Amino acid sequence: MFSPHLKRFVQMYRRHLFRIWIEDYVGWATRSLPGIEGILIRRFFYRLLFKSLGKSALIFPGGYFKHVYGLQVGDDFATNAGVIIDARGGVTIGSHVLLGPHVVIASSHHDYLQTEHPMSSLDNRLTPVTIGNDVWFGAGAVVASGVKIDDGAVITAGAVVTRDVGCYEIVAGIPARPIGNRKPKIVE
Repeated sequence: MFSPHLKRFVQMYRRHLFRIWIEDYVGWATRSLPGIEGILIRRFFYRLLFKSLGKSALIFPGGYFKHVYGLQVGDDFATNAGVIIDARGGVTIGSHVLLGPHVVIASSHHDYLQTEHPMSSLDNRLTPVTIGNDVWFGAGAVVASGVKIDDGAVITAGAVVTRDVGCYEIVAGIPARPIGNRKPKIVE
């Protein structure tokens, strides 16, 4: 009756199934609500569903959040349209973080080294993502699972972050590499 994929999903997320079900419907019902009313309604519901959500969150229409039981967010958090966050492996985001349009943050990936099983049967590897304070993500940036981004970093538009980013580093490219630093140099 049920596919093996559905059975595996139920086994893996058994203790979170009710929250996943609620977040699907809350997301569907609130994701496209326009204006300040939509922002306030999303903030209210996500404050209940996220592991934690700080003050003054601005979640603009079109964001998609999955497995929010693993999502911790600080104060003054802002997302633009089309943001996708999958927090099943844990995502911690500091305060004063800005996510541009269509940013993707994933805290899990398939265990692709298991060659004895087909890709569609592989389990997820859950590896947390940690983002510090005062970080800005340009449009279309992607953050892979297991990455730590330190305070003050800038992730430029279209960057694919596959390794840790240091304090105040500016990274760009695929894969993202440092191209500058926001910290002013002290001239002697």
